[in-house]
Amino acid sequence: MKLPSNEYNPYYEPYIALSTQGDSISHSLSQNQISVPEFYNQIPKDKHDYAYAEGKWTVKDILLHLIDTERIFAYRALRIARQDKVEMAGFEQDDYVVAGKATGRSLNSLIDEYKAVRSATITMFKTFSEKELESVGTASGSQISVRAIGHIISGHENHHNNVIKQRYL
Repeated sequence: MKLPSNEYNPYYEPYIALSTQGDSISHSLSQNQISVPEFYNQIPKDKHDYAYAEGKWTVKDILLHLIDTERIFAYRALRIARQDKVEMAGFEQDDYVVAGKATGRSLNSLIDEYKAVRSATITMFKTFSEKELESVGTASGSQISVRAIGHIISGHENHHNNVIKQRYL
């Protein structure tokens, strides 16, 4: 099923396009829970702290960015599913990357954190009813549905993994 475009800001279209919309959200997230750690484990150690240009994120920065973004979006999904009508503010991803200090961590610790966050996200999405998945709230000044958030999480990491393949490896 293709998501109606009124359930998300057009900014998220590239991420939604990279998600597996035909599958259930929990299935898409579960597939990536396996493929993403496998992908990062195959990256040569000398590339873990590599950035392809000045001011660009390292491979470890990207993985921590995926983790932080998933936490924020999962929180948004929970609030919307629980009918919280308070608008949610955006976040500055570059500030999170700097403050996260991923280069001081091992790739294995980041992969372990990714798996833990993903397990929690999958469990939460499995509990949502169809009505909750269709619920819409406001985040970053735009309308967004719970199910769009699930697809954004999946497609967002697919996007960044494609960038790593194209520019880092």
